[in-house]
Amino acid sequence: MIKVTIYKKTDDLITGFKILGHAGFSHNGNDIVCAAVSALVINTINSIEQFTTDDIDITENEDKGLIEFHVTSPISSETNLLLKSLALGLMGIEAEYNGKYISVSQKVK
Repeated sequence: MIKVTIYKKTDDLITGFKILGHAGFSHNGNDIVCAAVSALVINTINSIEQFTTDDIDITENEDKGLIEFHVTSPISSETNLLLKSLALGLMGIEAEYNGKYISVSQKVK
């Protein structure tokens, strides 16, 4: 199962996320749940890097299915919107598969 933690401030501003694990929907290379999550996450990170000047920190380990992402500067409205969009997409995948392959939680920091 993919475990997603969305990190937020008390004002509901998303400051980062942690993705850990593999969905287990199908074999490597055929797992559409992992592919969907990966596409959303990679596109979000690439978009933040390309379209904003926000400072970020990323830790990743492909074998563990780990990507941890944090914004280390004040968060721009563009980054905020991109992270909200990511959270919406991940929660949509969770709902589509009834929480069987992906679990999304939020943590206030």
